[in-house]
Amino acid sequence: MNDVLSDTADAFLDAANPEPSELLQEMTEYGRSEDFPIVGPDVGHLLGVVATLAGAERVFEFGSGYGYSGAWFRTVLPADGELVLTDYDEGNLETAREFLGRQDEDATVRYEAGDAMELFERYDGPFDVVLLDHGKTEYVDAFEDARGKLADGGVVVADNMMAGPVEPADVTAALQGDEPVDDHTEGVADYIEHVRGDPDFETAFVPLGEGVAISVKR
Repeated sequence: MNDVLSDTADAFLDAANPEPSELLQEMTEYGRSEDFPIVGPDVGHLLGVVATLAGAERVFEFGSGYGYSGAWFRTVLPADGELVLTDYDEGNLETAREFLGRQDEDATVRYEAGDAMELFERYDGPFDVVLLDHGKTEYVDAFEDARGKLADGGVVVADNMMAGPVEPADVTAALQGDEPVDDHTEGVADYIEHVRGDPDFETAFVPLGEGVAISVKR
């Protein structure tokens, strides 16, 4: 289910998008049964398209949970590609190992437990795609960290632009400075303001899942 589109648009996507693999369907059901926040299959398909357009060989995720988004990325990475998953919770990464260990793909997966910001510092660039799906108050800093390690034509994708603890009306209020908002909403508003005016990136906002921002390095 899409969190921000109409039922008609949601039904269209269900009919139009290709059927995910059995493993990805299982991972989707797992997330829903465990009430675990995931990007969902609509955004998953989009991530695969973004990575394909970027000719991605290396992907880094700031926040990976049990590897759901990573599984979508891995389906389009080359055999010698690299996917770096990060999460504070070792248990989430162990679940990711179990799921992705059953995936019929050869790209290398690295499972890193700890603070994604600190972990990113240990890696040399360039990365072709960077996913931001961790603490919203850290999105701007993560974007700036990614800037220097992003390949030309590389992409930063940020999740949770429109939903979860962040509602579109609250983000609008934050951008206009009309009223105080919570830290999550302020973090998203700061990120939107930051990327939409950046001359080095072309950014589009896509109302799929909980809303994503796609910023392509010029």
